[in-house]
Amino acid sequence: MLLKIYPENPNPRAIEQVVKCLEDGGIIIYPTDTIYGIGCDIFKPKSVERITEILGDKKKKNAMTFICHDLSHISDFTKPIANNVFKTMKKVLPGPFTFILEANNNVPKLLQSNKKTVGIRVPDNNIIREIVRQLGHPILSTSVKDDDEVIEYTTDPELIYERYGDMVDIVIDGGYGDNIPSTVLDCTDNDIEVIREGKGDIDLL
Repeated sequence: MLLKIYPENPNPRAIEQVVKCLEDGGIIIYPTDTIYGIGCDIFKPKSVERITEILGDKKKKNAMTFICHDLSHISDFTKPIANNVFKTMKKVLPGPFTFILEANNNVPKLLQSNKKTVGIRVPDNNIIREIVRQLGHPILSTSVKDDDEVIEYTTDPELIYERYGDMVDIVIDGGYGDNIPSTVLDCTDNDIEVIREGKGDIDLL
């Protein structure tokens, strides 16, 4: 299903429909403040496995991130965060940054990389943040990539639907996406190290 939702004023009924889909173990493709993501409820192991099958790369698990509504749930899934890191998160989020933090035991084992870390995102996008808020906990996120070697990410939701529509339950059309991913920051040593420079401006750090 291709579901149109406007980011300026997301339709509550449409948001409820997406939340119900996630609660039932569904997989969605959704807009963020960078590229479109594919995700599911973090507590639905079969749905997580479906995503890795769709993407055809088991190693993708290591690139999976939690999308959060705000910073209030982060301590549920991470070990204590250093003050300087938390201040930076408060300063730049919501925004196009992914923070790699040490995972605690609440992170489902299926989602943990060998290093026991978790990526945290709070995108500046009303659609996905409202979905997560109503769901009550983070959803899993990994990027929708393009087969074209030149164009790494597809920006047109209708083209994404053509390609993935039969494999996922809902593709949200929230307008054109970006083709630049988030800036990734490794904060596991209580310091902030840029490991991928993307859309997020590192001068803000």
